[in-house]
Parts: sequence; C-alpha cells; structure tokens
Amino acid sequence: MPEPLVATEIACRRGGRLLFEALSFRLEPGGALCLEGPNGSGKSSLLRLLAGLLEPAGGTIAGGGVRTYLGHDVALKPGLTLAADLGFWAGLDRGRARLPAAMAAMNVAALADIPCRHLSSGQRRRAGLARVLAAGADCWLLDEPTQGLDTASMALLATAMAAHRAAGGMIVTAVHGDIGLADPQHLRLG
Repeated sequence: MPEPLVATEIACRRGGRLLFEALSFRLEPGGALCLEGPNGSGKSSLLRLLAGLLEPAGGTIAGGGVRTYLGHDVALKPGLTLAADLGFWAGLDRGRARLPAAMAAMNVAALADIPCRHLSSGQRRRAGLARVLAAGADCWLLDEPTQGLDTASMALLATAMAAHRAAGGMIVTAVHGDIGLADPQHLRLG
C-alpha cells in the first residue's frame, strides 16, 4: 500500500503570476481528490506539480507512491499504430503484461492496428486512459479525463477508477462536474 499523497503549503507561479499559495491537502490510499475552479485557476498546474513536471514555488509534495499523469494532450505519435504507441509507453512503465487488459478496459483493443493519426478525439482520450491503466501507478493524475468521451466511455472510466481505488490506488483529477467518482474530496482553486 502506498503512503498518502501529502501537499504542504505549496505555491505555484506561472508566467510571473501567482496561481495559488499555502495550499495543503492529504490524500489517503483509496481516495480521490477533485480539483475544481474556473479555467486559469491552477488545476492543470497543480497536477503538473504533483507529477514532478513543475517545481513548486514553495512548500513540499511527498508520498503518493508512483504517480502517472494524463494531460489534455494525449501525445500519441501519428505515424505509429495504437498498439505500437501504447506498447512503447507500457515498456517504459513496465506495464506490457497489463496493456491488453488496459486496452480492453477502455475499449480500444479493436483499434490496435489503426495509425494514431486516424483516431477520433474520444478514441485518443480512451487510449491515453489505457496508458494510465497499464502503467500500474499508485496515483493517477488526470486533467479533465472525460473530455471528448461519450456516455459509454465515461462509464468505462468510472469503472476503472473505482477498481483502482478499491485496490488502494489514489486519483487526483481536474474536473468541471461529476465524472463518476464515489465520495471524492474536493479542492476549489481560484
């Protein structure tokens, strides 16, 4: 079981602008935290801080086990097939054995031989989510994960998130409404 994810008095500056300061929270294994607030309030920046992609302007971030991040851009290589692209990432994350189940869970297995340039935005989002599942990380950092998803795909994501939490995993996600998480904590920015 991973240690709780703990943010203590963190601050974030972007482009010379202070987005937030003195922000603290604690997320226990099995927990979920929904980041809420208007566009530009710092939700995406907070996720990037938690992922280690940005340095905080103050405070500390600790625990949370292995963390994986899915931003707005799924970053699929247009010339690769979906199987090749996800296989590359799964190899980096030691998730090759988990990849078939992850692709099935997000209903992208039938797209394995399709070049990524031909995927719709919803298919690209589901592929990115399959990459997150295959990574086997303790903490999922998701930036508006339902963007581009239809109702059926949102249900697949809700099922995957519930299973991850039931196994002791944690989720921190930027949201603009309900995404199917049961009893999440809420943190409003801005």
